Amino acid sequence: MVDKGFWGSRRAFGAAFVAGTALLALAGTAHAEGTIRVLNWQGYGTDEAWAVELFEQKTGIKVEHDYFNSEQEMLTKLRTSPGTYDVVLINSSFTGDAAAEGLIQPIDTSKIGNWGALTPAYRDNAMLNIDGKVMGVAWLWGVTSFAYNTEKLGAPGSIGALWDPANAGRVGWRDDAVEAVQLAALATGQNMNDPADMNVIREKLRALKGQIATFWSSEDEWNKLMSSGAFDLATYWSGSASRSKTAFGLPVEFVIPPEGAIGWLDGLSIAAGAPNPDGAHAFIDFMDSAEFYVKWDTEVGAPASANAEAMAALPEGAFNRVVLGDPAVGERLQFMAPIPEERRQAYLELWQETKTYFAE
Repeated sequence: MVDKGFWGSRRAFGAAFVAGTALLALAGTAHAEGTIRVLNWQGYGTDEAWAVELFEQKTGIKVEHDYFNSEQEMLTKLRTSPGTYDVVLINSSFTGDAAAEGLIQPIDTSKIGNWGALTPAYRDNAMLNIDGKVMGVAWLWGVTSFAYNTEKLGAPGSIGALWDPANAGRVGWRDDAVEAVQLAALATGQNMNDPADMNVIREKLRALKGQIATFWSSEDEWNKLMSSGAFDLATYWSGSASRSKTAFGLPVEFVIPPEGAIGWLDGLSIAAGAPNPDGAHAFIDFMDSAEFYVKWDTEVGAPASANAEAMAALPEGAFNRVVLGDPAVGERLQFMAPIPEERRQAYLELWQETKTYFAE
């Protein structure tokens, strides 16, 4: 997602609002035995109809969903609806915040059958393991960079393609302050988690004036804009690019440039006061299985799995196996780290200032 987070399909707010409203109406009712409630991005794996059906067949547990459109909204839903959710998708850079607020609970890894199959670097990540307790089970990881229309452009060799005057008015850009600053940091050779020169980043972002055709905020919107020719290259998530190509037949390729890209890790956590913790453990284990992942990736498109056995079971030519399985690619990634609130606010102010400059 990042994908991280995302990372996955960020659908229109209206659908999420309706779903959320319906869930809140049920919040005061007794929690049905054999049911779990999952909080996630819409269309991000856990709500695949075939997967929900298969899980119910295997366990007898029904799955209901509620959705969020940002990590901040996810945290707000956990704060304001205690005892409502069982499983929640959290980008690892936010897991510490959720744990510090008491919004999630420790996970019993003895109930996660696929625990031993998880790649140690992701399974044991310090952002998911806090004070000796597992607060999130590594699920998916991926890359934020950009993708391009193969029918309109040749393969870009650099992140500089986003700033190339030849692509003026043809660039799509996600309207997200943190992502914008991090991409500009990569483009200027800085540590994206702790950039040394914000003035350089300010000027790099200002240099996008005239480049950006439109902003986008969801995977669904990205697909529609690419299909309509609104842009020819745009910032994007690796798993979403896979879905755009596999599930929607769009002529797109994802780029991990030599300057690097944003890496992210998503985990599945159990909400504090979860009505069905046993069902939550079972669902997390199923989501981390090769059985689920291989079908999702090959038939729909997905980020990379934290399950090494699942990655190895992908077809030989699969993007996630060939590209993200390449150690040389991994060395070019800078993984998202938690951002102090004051720095996050500074990024937001810089991005708002930049957009105002664009409009002048």
